[in-house]
Amino acid sequence: MTAYDVVQAARQDKAYTTRELINGVVTDFQELHGDRQFGDDSAIIGGIGWLDELAVTVIATDKGHDLTTRMATHFGSPEPWGYRKAQRLMQQAAKFNRPIVTLINTPGAYPGKEAEAHGQGAAIADLLLLASQLPVPILSILIGEGGSGGALALAFGDQVWMTDQSMYAVLSPEGFASILWKDSKQAANAAEGMQLTPECFLAAGVADKIIPDTGAKFAADLRQQIKPTLLALRQLDSAALVAQRAARFRKF
Repeated sequence: MTAYDVVQAARQDKAYTTRELINGVVTDFQELHGDRQFGDDSAIIGGIGWLDELAVTVIATDKGHDLTTRMATHFGSPEPWGYRKAQRLMQQAAKFNRPIVTLINTPGAYPGKEAEAHGQGAAIADLLLLASQLPVPILSILIGEGGSGGALALAFGDQVWMTDQSMYAVLSPEGFASILWKDSKQAANAAEGMQLTPECFLAAGVADKIIPDTGAKFAADLRQQIKPTLLALRQLDSAALVAQRAARFRKF
């Protein structure tokens, strides 16, 4: 696949909804709502579930699956109260010593007037600061689009995985082409220059692992790989875990 093929695959509808993926990865998922300040953002689904005997906090972006839910989630673009909901759930996970799994598929944070007025940038920055200091394992998995700071806010993990049909970029290739060449039709060339393939991110150390998206079987396959990783990360004491996470991101 070319870099732009990967971009297009990342944007396509998946064989599963976000909720189906969550319920396939963990059992007895209990969703939690709201940021306790402003409201509840349906673009971010968060709650608690079980990996056998291990309780985990799961936080995922949701693009919706029909017109109503896609409009409600802004096609997977969270608002400040969504990032603050994620922050609340991460703080709760730290309090009860639960590892965190984030599932990311977003074109970026919602750029609307109301979102900006309610501190979109500050919400993302606060979430990044919190994630950098959490004493519990964080596993971040890009399952589709990973757009700019809106994706990075949920991808500050001890390990970052990507599917073979996912991308991660500071902006879209169309936006890059519009800036560089004043022509969004040059998006394919921009994607190549931005090296938007999982293999490039793996080589650069941005991603730690590439996982095949096996469609309907993906949740079960992912579950098998998540548990041993979280158990291994839990063997580190909290100070070592935080130091290792900081060192990982300082490389960039």
